[in-house]
Amino acid sequence: MPKDKTADETITRRVLLQCAAWSAVAAVQPAAAAAAAEPPYPNRPVTWVIPFAPGGATGRLSLLICDRLTRHLGQPFVLDHRPGAGGNVATRGVANAAPDGYTLLATSTANIINASSAATPDANGGDLIPVAGMARMPLLLLVNKELPVKTLPEFLAYAKANPGKLSVGTAGLGTVQQLSAELFRTLAGISWSVVHYRGSGPALTDLASGHIHAMFDNTASATDLIRSGKIRALAVSTRERTPAFPDLPAVADVLPGFETSGFYGVAAPRGTPQAIVDLLNREINAALADPEIYKHLAEVGATPISGDSRVYASTYHAEVMRWRKLVAAQAGPAK
Repeated sequence: MPKDKTADETITRRVLLQCAAWSAVAAVQPAAAAAAAEPPYPNRPVTWVIPFAPGGATGRLSLLICDRLTRHLGQPFVLDHRPGAGGNVATRGVANAAPDGYTLLATSTANIINASSAATPDANGGDLIPVAGMARMPLLLLVNKELPVKTLPEFLAYAKANPGKLSVGTAGLGTVQQLSAELFRTLAGISWSVVHYRGSGPALTDLASGHIHAMFDNTASATDLIRSGKIRALAVSTRERTPAFPDLPAVADVLPGFETSGFYGVAAPRGTPQAIVDLLNREINAALADPEIYKHLAEVGATPISGDSRVYASTYHAEVMRWRKLVAAQAGPAK
C-alpha cells in the first residue's frame, strides 16, 4: 500500500516545529537563570559615605534620608564617616568604588568648591555622577557665648579692635565654612587666626567650650546648641533672612556682596546603571516629600532640592559655576 506523502509532510513539519520550540526554550533558560541569580537592587546593604566627622549637616541630612531608604527599600543604608582633606579622602574613595549602586557619597558644598578650584583638579569627583539633591540651607555666623558681642556690628567692631586675636574654626580646608569665613574676612578688612577641623561637629564642640571664638556653620548643625544657649548666632549667610531664625539679619545687610549657603546631595561612581540612579533619585525625592522629613528641614531653614537625576545634575553644575566665580574673587588664603 503506498505511503501517504501528505501525512509524512505533516509529521515532519510537526517535528520541526517542536524542535524549534524546544530550542527557543533552551535559549531563554540561561538568561532567565541569570536574571533569577541577580535579585533586584538593592539586595544587600548599601554604604553611604559621609566625608566629615559625625555631628555636621551632611551627616544629619543623610541620617534622615537613609532611615527612610532602609525602611522603603528593605536593605540597610549604612552611614560611613570618612573625614579628611576637606572631604577629598571620601570623594576619591567612592569615585574608585565599583559602579554598582552599593557605595554612595553624600556630597556637600565642599565637593562643589573643590570642583571650582583649578588647584585641586583630582578632588572634584570627576568619576562621580550626581544622583539626587538633598537640601540647600543657610549658614550662621556663630560666636562663643562668652565673647562680649551680641550683634553683627558689635562683632565687627570687636574684630577690628583686636586684630589677629580672634580664632575662627572651619569644617576643613575647601569647605563652605572656610570659604564663608574667608569671604567675610576679606569684605570686612579684618584679620584673625583660623583653625581647621575634620568636620562641623568637632568645631562646634570647641566653639561651645570656648577653645575658638567664632565660626560659620549650617543651621542644621548649630540649631540645638543655639537654642540651648551654648553658642550665640549673630547673622545669616544668605541674602534673605531664614524662617528658622527670623530675627537674625543677613550678613549682606552690613557687608554688601556677602552670600553663601550649603548645598547637599548624593553621588555615585561613574558607570552606575541608570536604572539604579533613577530608583535612588525617586526614593530620595519621596523622602524629601515625607511630611516628617519636610518638617524637620523647615525647622532648620533648609530647602529641599528635588527633581530627576538629569535636572539635579544641571543644578549641580550651575552651582559649580557660581562657586567658581566666588573662589576666583577671593584675595588669597586666610591670614
